[in-house]
Amino acid sequence: MKKALLLLLFITTFTNAQNAEKDKINQILNSWHKAAADVKFDAYFDLMAEDAIFIGTDATENWVKPDFKTWAKPFFDKGTTWNFTTLERHIFFDKSGKTAWFDELLNTQMKICRGSGVLVKVGKEWKIQHYVLSMTVPNDEVDAAIKIKAPIEDVLIAKLQKK
Repeated sequence: MKKALLLLLFITTFTNAQNAEKDKINQILNSWHKAAADVKFDAYFDLMAEDAIFIGTDATENWVKPDFKTWAKPFFDKGTTWNFTTLERHIFFDKSGKTAWFDELLNTQMKICRGSGVLVKVGKEWKIQHYVLSMTVPNDEVDAAIKIKAPIEDVLIAKLQKK
């Protein structure tokens, strides 16, 4: 009986701790999206790890944080940033509890997009280490999307295959 109670206490404590960390990560990601919508450059980039990677919807958008900041700065300066709100999010942890990954569906000016990424715990704070933003395409519309993309991406495919 004692063992069962101890096991139940351990599971409850572990679950509560993991839920608290999920809450922190949700706050970080929501604050990150809000900082972009509110045109707060420093707040947005401070939530990313120093060696963070951001991968955008265009096949050429694969940035280390300094390059992403350079690309984004004119948008923040003009006040023409992006506004993403979370529709759904799932968060997972590694065994150490110091790395988390997530996927999310977002309501954006591009309609529904999917974000996914990795956060790492730096001291007591979570930082966004890697983020991938993808546009979703309904399965019934894939052929139409390919027709639009093909002329641009065929050139890029040829260029990348030569490397």
